[in-house]
Amino acid sequence: MTDTKYLSIILGPVITEKSEMAKNQNKYTFKVIPKATKLEIKEAVEKIFKVDVVSISTINMKPKKKRVGRYSGYTNRWKKAIVTIKDGQTIDLG
Repeated sequence: MTDTKYLSIILGPVITEKSEMAKNQNKYTFKVIPKATKLEIKEAVEKIFKVDVVSISTINMKPKKKRVGRYSGYTNRWKKAIVTIKDGQTIDLG
């Protein structure tokens, strides 16, 4: 896979209170494309951030019903990946 392929797998970090507290345990949360497998996510994180991945947990996030005025619809579905990296390594998310 090329570098653009790795960049297209990871859509961005998930910044929440829970994900920020998980950084103390070397766990980082990313939004990834729904078709990505755990091996693809592992390769992408290792190549982009130059860290060693220990384990990955993935969660398929279902669309939620939203309403704006009289219009209703659904949010997009997406996949969340919780990546655990080796002790002593960090990822700078900016």
